Amino acid sequence: MGLFENPIADLKLANQLGSQAHRELAREAVRKSMVLMKNGKIANAPLLPLPKKAKKILVAGSHAHNLGFQCGETTILDAIKATVGPNTKIVYSENATSKVVKSKDFSYAIMVVGEQPYAETKGANTNLTIPEPGPQTIKKVCKNIKCVVILISGRPLVIEPYLSYIDALVAAWLPGTEGRGVTDILFYDYGFTGKLSRTWFKTADQLPMNLGDPNYDPLFPLGFGLTTKPVARS
Repeated sequence: MGLFENPIADLKLANQLGSQAHRELAREAVRKSMVLMKNGKIANAPLLPLPKKAKKILVAGSHAHNLGFQCGETTILDAIKATVGPNTKIVYSENATSKVVKSKDFSYAIMVVGEQPYAETKGANTNLTIPEPGPQTIKKVCKNIKCVVILISGRPLVIEPYLSYIDALVAAWLPGTEGRGVTDILFYDYGFTGKLSRTWFKTADQLPMNLGDPNYDPLFPLGFGLTTKPVARS
């Protein structure tokens, strides 16, 4: 098979690893894979796109500023800081303390929650729930402030119990190194085009669930995804 004739790796392309072209491609992959599942609590009143020149915004959640959870090098919090206007005040509170939330002078909140990293058996989770304190932080923040929730996970998770609290919901999957890809699309420098590659269930008791099943009753069906167009907006 020729596996061992040349055991030393060819290093001719080593200097291209992590190149700007590679980073731009990774950032594009983030934008195109994100799925917008909800945008507004009522019809014709979308939360997204987020204005870049907001007076004051809250960023919260276990995955907003954690490189390990995001498996990346630019956290979503850092990407937000690089995107919004210079006069926008950003308040970061991982678990969103009651004192912070009750200040009630935020233009909007960006919540980033999800699963912790796992591999193989350590990822076994028969409930497929968002780990605490994610759900409690969602309810605490979104009951008081207009919020977009960004879900970081490698698979669908139970979100229906919190959906009524949430203004906008985005499945960002595992964005990796290019956190700027998330903000590219939140602030509509680019539009949402991503579609669900698998059915998003309501509860884990419904699994397995596949398109065409007699009792197919998903929260979001296979192929779902709201689409938007980029806009020039500050």
